[in-house]
Amino acid sequence: MFSDVVMPGGTNGWELVDRATAARPDLKVLLTSGYALETLGARGLLPAGTAFLNKPYRKTDLAKRLRGVLER
Repeated sequence: MFSDVVMPGGTNGWELVDRATAARPDLKVLLTSGYALETLGARGLLPAGTAFLNKPYRKTDLAKRLRGVLER
């Protein structure tokens, strides 16, 4: 699953991941955001150890990060 952390409608990416991994515990996850990683951590939106890619990113950076997540 690849999702933004901050989404409209009151749900955040981590809540989405919680629901999805409840149904599929083996699901690989990569989250992204334009917010600084430290800001997300301080708000409790990004638990430690979560695969994360800061925005903006290049396609090659996304491909490398996805490959790393899938290989774990």
